[in-house]
Amino acid sequence: MIEAVLPFFSPEKIADSGQAFRIHMLDSTHAETVAFGRYLQIADMGDSRYAFSCTADEFAGIWSAYFDLNRDYEKVVSSIDRNDNYLLSAAEFGIGIRILRQEVFETAISYIISQRRSIPSITTAVERICSLCGEKIVPYAPEPVFTAPSQNEFYAFPTPVRLAELSIEDLTATGVGYRAPYIARAASDFSSGKLIPDELAELPDSDLYRILMSMYGVGMKVANCIMLFAFARTSRFPVDVWIARIVDTYYGGNFDASRYPDSAGIMQQFMFYYERKRIS
Repeated sequence: MIEAVLPFFSPEKIADSGQAFRIHMLDSTHAETVAFGRYLQIADMGDSRYAFSCTADEFAGIWSAYFDLNRDYEKVVSSIDRNDNYLLSAAEFGIGIRILRQEVFETAISYIISQRRSIPSITTAVERICSLCGEKIVPYAPEPVFTAPSQNEFYAFPTPVRLAELSIEDLTATGVGYRAPYIARAASDFSSGKLIPDELAELPDSDLYRILMSMYGVGMKVANCIMLFAFARTSRFPVDVWIARIVDTYYGGNFDASRYPDSAGIMQQFMFYYERKRIS
């Protein structure tokens, strides 16, 4: 276990922000997630103090980057145009949201699944895929700081090789619908070495976007989501139905994301979270 004082960090808001589909709250002060083949539980101990059910090495090597803990989010918020009342309100409402840096292959598959689907249905499909061919994980969350995990065992997101071994029928049975061939092709591209995450990470935005857009079944929104949530390209501004509605309603059909060259994606998350919570 490791403890850390973390300003501008809310596991609850992050879990409800729609970025990832395997993080959720166990109760009002405990969150759990499965990522990078590991189980993690977070306990809110008050006064911006959090306990993580991992070693110091795992925290430094995995979770600090995953939760984007080295970015100054207060500085990001201070860069918002003082005349933009909607975005100022969204950022205030979303204090604690950070952009997760997720595993590339998992993010690609998850967002291919996400097309025209609700967050609960995406979550269900992702979990079915993991239980079908992912490696078993036994959760570790020692008491008394932590609470009981939601399950006795979890499954890691499958490797490209394991997922590529599934048939279209296997994939369809997980509830992904017409997206099954898209998933199969992506698994093949990654397992064959056509797409190599470390090499993709070295590309400039324009080249990375072009390659992601060339993937079967990947459009602009999905490509931008992969860039934002897997490659930490925070200049990207994915537009889904929620963001399109916000832009039409509050910005006259034109939100100039270029005003935030290093943080447009963070602004997008504030807006997305704020609007969804206001309507729900």
